[in-house]
Amino acid sequence: MSIKCLFYSFFLNVIITGLVYPQQNITQKTDSTGIYRLAEVVVTATRTKVPTTEIASSISVIDSADIARSNGANFINLLEEQYGLTVSQSGGPGQLAQVYLRGADPGQILVEVDGVKMNMPDDVNNSYDFSFIPLDNVKRIEILRGPQSTLYGSDAMSGVINIITKQGEVKPNYYLNIEGGSLDTYKTLLGMNGSYGSTQYSLTLSKDGSKGISAADKSFGNTEPDGYKKYNISSRLGFNLAENIDLNFFARFNKGLIDLDQSGGKFGDDPTYIYNHEQGVYSAEVNAGIFKNKWQQRLGLSFMRNLRNYSFDSTLNNHASSKSFYQGNYFQLDWQNNFKFIPHHLLTFGVEADKQNMSSSYLYNSSSYGNYVSNFPGKELNTISAYLQDQLNISDASFTTAGIRYDRQSKFGSDVTFRITQAYLIKNTATKLKADYGTGFKAPSLFDLYDPNYGNPDLKSEKSTGWETGIEQYIADYNMLIGVNYFKNDFTNLFGYDNNFKTINIDKVSTNGLELYLTARLNNSIDIKANYTYTNIENKTSTASNENLSAIIRRPKNKAALELNYNFLNRADVSFNLNYTGKSYDLDFSSYPVNKVELTDYTLISISSLYRFTSFLQMYGIIKNITDKKYEEVYGYGSTGRTGYLGFKLNF
Repeated sequence: MSIKCLFYSFFLNVIITGLVYPQQNITQKTDSTGIYRLAEVVVTATRTKVPTTEIASSISVIDSADIARSNGANFINLLEEQYGLTVSQSGGPGQLAQVYLRGADPGQILVEVDGVKMNMPDDVNNSYDFSFIPLDNVKRIEILRGPQSTLYGSDAMSGVINIITKQGEVKPNYYLNIEGGSLDTYKTLLGMNGSYGSTQYSLTLSKDGSKGISAADKSFGNTEPDGYKKYNISSRLGFNLAENIDLNFFARFNKGLIDLDQSGGKFGDDPTYIYNHEQGVYSAEVNAGIFKNKWQQRLGLSFMRNLRNYSFDSTLNNHASSKSFYQGNYFQLDWQNNFKFIPHHLLTFGVEADKQNMSSSYLYNSSSYGNYVSNFPGKELNTISAYLQDQLNISDASFTTAGIRYDRQSKFGSDVTFRITQAYLIKNTATKLKADYGTGFKAPSLFDLYDPNYGNPDLKSEKSTGWETGIEQYIADYNMLIGVNYFKNDFTNLFGYDNNFKTINIDKVSTNGLELYLTARLNNSIDIKANYTYTNIENKTSTASNENLSAIIRRPKNKAALELNYNFLNRADVSFNLNYTGKSYDLDFSSYPVNKVELTDYTLISISSLYRFTSFLQMYGIIKNITDKKYEEVYGYGSTGRTGYLGFKLNF
């Protein structure tokens, strides 16, 4: 019997076993990281604090307990275990990593850190590279699925990934983390958090790196390893100025040096190809409650700066060399108001103003083909937005949310989006029924509009329409949750290319699928998480060809994950993780015309453990890809085989 069949059998048996548990009220549960509830509070779904039992939209949370017991896993590893998500990385550690959500393109997912938009304005698709987000100082990650432009504007066509950092704790805490392992991988992290009077603070400094593997797949004869070095700073400072008034400052900075291989990966070994990346994110917010906290306000100001440099010389490139530079900036001012004056209603009204700008230069020198220069002069795009949302709670059983948003762009007009959701909680059986319907949009990037060779100033926004319905069943005194979702999304007006490679609105894609998920706590010492996702994608472009199949590549129909965690008397943890990714398709960009290729299915297994010697000393280890499975996430690029890592955590 295959590993995939064993997983499905286990998943089914756990569900059947769970159905015999008695159904009771919500209770608190305790583990080594503290008290928590399965019905936890989230903020991403409505931009207000709401228990998950009242949310109709599909949302999942990677909380501090998940992060603590990940034992050396990185941000990408945690995302790979979530239903509806697929991660593709162009090579080994440190290489470009993108996320596909419910079959949508990476540029159609909005990424935020502490309310700051992270999608890169200097990227062709405004997408985000997840290889650059460390887990340093991260408290929780909320993943919201479906069109979410009503609250979040452009890029939230298929969902939002919201990253929330740690606040200062009451007791000052200082910690040191040292890790090393395969591929000469290392990480050193120093951090502190705490509070002093009305002031809270948190700060982490880290450096990590690896010799890596060949980004271009070694099966094609590539042998030169492509490593990386990265530096990260994350900080948060808060002040309680008065009752119901607080002020917070956030700052994140990361810098990296990454070795690359040539485009296409297939025959791309190049020890001279270097990528330098630098990003700074800075924000401030004021939260205030007046009229006995019935009117809550948040005023935020944020700035994000992204720099990228690429270069290679003519050593291995047929006497060709290249240098390129990209810079993008993003500014935002937002003001959110929550009104609780009307019984059973929570009204939210907000306005936003943002500006993005970018510039770039590209130089290619070749003794065979001559020189090519492409300069992108500084361009900017301004947007003014307003949104309104109402949350209606009837008898703590029926929960309705309806919202509408208007965005006005300085270049190409306006967009109106809306969303309505309904959740109904049957208390006697602890059952939640849910459904939602919404629309989304993605504004053209500055590249799409102004690139001198491929841009089109007449572009309109991409559009999405999506709906989902599902059921969640809590059992065993709310210690177990079983859920199922069916979703459907239609994407229209997508960006494609004409015969002259000019960007136009042409492509159409439809996705639909099924998501099954389970979380359970048994005997206060065993945690189980399991999920399965089926995603069907159809390219509806009337002139569909390999050139525009990029809208459906690297998205498997079948994906499943299983996590088992066992705690020994709060002294030790052992975790088992299994991730199955079904076959998908990619394009071979090293050939012309571009060929469609199949990526075979694969299963990755990892085991990790943590042991607490004392209250201030912990040791952990992890073995990834135990079976040393050979697999491809991106055609022509390498993947990491079996690796192991060992680390120590010191808390003072």
